[in-house]
Amino acid sequence: MLTPEQAETIRNQLIEKVASIFPEDKQDFAISQIKSMNSEELEDFLKKNDIALQQGTQKCIFCSIVAGNLPSYKMEENARAIAVLEINPVSKGHTLIIPKKHIHSVDKVPKSIQKFAEKISKKLKSKLNPKKVDLVFSELMGHQVLNAIPVYENENINSEKSKANEEELKSLIETLSKKETKKTPSKKPTIIKEKTPEKFWIPKRIP
Repeated sequence: MLTPEQAETIRNQLIEKVASIFPEDKQDFAISQIKSMNSEELEDFLKKNDIALQQGTQKCIFCSIVAGNLPSYKMEENARAIAVLEINPVSKGHTLIIPKKHIHSVDKVPKSIQKFAEKISKKLKSKLNPKKVDLVFSELMGHQVLNAIPVYENENINSEKSKANEEELKSLIETLSKKETKKTPSKKPTIIKEKTPEKFWIPKRIP
C-alpha cells in the first residue's frame, strides 16, 4: 500500500502529465478523477497502466523497458535510445523512442536521440505509407519519451488509444525489421554517335 506521501507525489506527477498532453476541455475532468482517488485506487490505477511499484517506491516503466525487466516489441536501438512499439497505439505503427537515461526535461534530450527518432519515422513512412509521421514529446513519471505517430487520417497524441494484440505487434515488427532490397541501378543507355566521314583535301585542278 502506498503511503500518503507517496500517493500525493504520484498524484501530482499524473496531474502534470494531464496538463501537458490533454486538450484543455478534458483536463478538468481528468484532474478531478485523479484527485478523487485514494491510495488504494491510485495503486490499482498504476498497476492497470503497467506503472510498476518496487519496494514501496515508484519505478519508471520506461526504465524497466530499457533494462529488459518488462517485455516490449523492440524495433531498433542504439547506444542512447530504444525504439519499441506502443502497445496501446493511437495509430498503426505508433512507436516510442525511449532515451536509455532517465531524462526529465525536453531541453536535455540529446540531438542524437532526436536524429534516431527521425530515422525511425522515415522507416515508418517507408514501410507503412502514412501521409506523414509526427514526432511528439510526452512525459510519464519524469521520463521524456518521443512518440513517432504515423498519421493516416488525422491521428495525433490525444487521439483515442486502442490495445493492439500480440499477433498485430509481432506482424508489425516483422514488417518493420525487413531490410529493403537495394535496387540495381539501371544501366544508362549507350549513346552511339555516327562517325562523320573524314574530309579529304583535294587540290584544285589547274586547267
